[in-house]
Amino acid sequence: MSLIRNNPVAMYLQIADRLRREIVEGTYEPSGRLPSESQIMGRFDVSRVTVRLALEQLDKDGLIERRKGKGTFVAGKQVRHQIDTLRSFHESLKVQGFDATMRIVELTAIETPSALVSLFGAKCALLERLHMVDDEPIALGRSLLPAVMSELDLETAEQRPTYALLKDKAGADIASAEIAIGARAVPPRISSLIGATANTVLLVLERTSYFDHGACAEWSEFFIRPERYKFVLGNRMSI
Repeated sequence: MSLIRNNPVAMYLQIADRLRREIVEGTYEPSGRLPSESQIMGRFDVSRVTVRLALEQLDKDGLIERRKGKGTFVAGKQVRHQIDTLRSFHESLKVQGFDATMRIVELTAIETPSALVSLFGAKCALLERLHMVDDEPIALGRSLLPAVMSELDLETAEQRPTYALLKDKAGADIASAEIAIGARAVPPRISSLIGATANTVLLVLERTSYFDHGACAEWSEFFIRPERYKFVLGNRMSI
């Protein structure tokens, strides 16, 4: 629909009202990202100044968040993680339509912590990856994996979800996972990596996953920025 250009209501308010209704109707789900300023200009055939006034109005109303260099998003839009679905952390971001990427922090062979020797033996692989949404850190994943996983090349480990990596290397499917969720203060190294302030309390998801033949596939901790993440529980289990 075009704007009414002789309407006494300023055009930027008409645009703000149009976008407001679309936000309420869920037009910009699942990622919450609104069109760019240029796209809104083209849609309504107005100047950039008019578009910016409309977005400023929505910002004042608390409906949007404007992130420098990243775009405009529905305010309070959170990533959702379906905890009763057997899906890797990265996959849960991708299926919601987010621009999700990973960055390797560390991939190496280590001595297995004593509490986990029964799961992995004397040696295991440590894989740390920073999970990003729209190039913004949202979580740090720290996974202990079978020792053979330390042989992964970095490019592959940065692009593929954990469960896919495990299936490729071990030749077995992930059949089950135990998950615990809590909150705690974390060391400065972790808060710095995900862009949180010192002494911030983060959500922590602990996950132990098992292959279909019963052996342990991974033990992971995910340190998550709570303002951007929500855990949900459905009534169906899917793999």
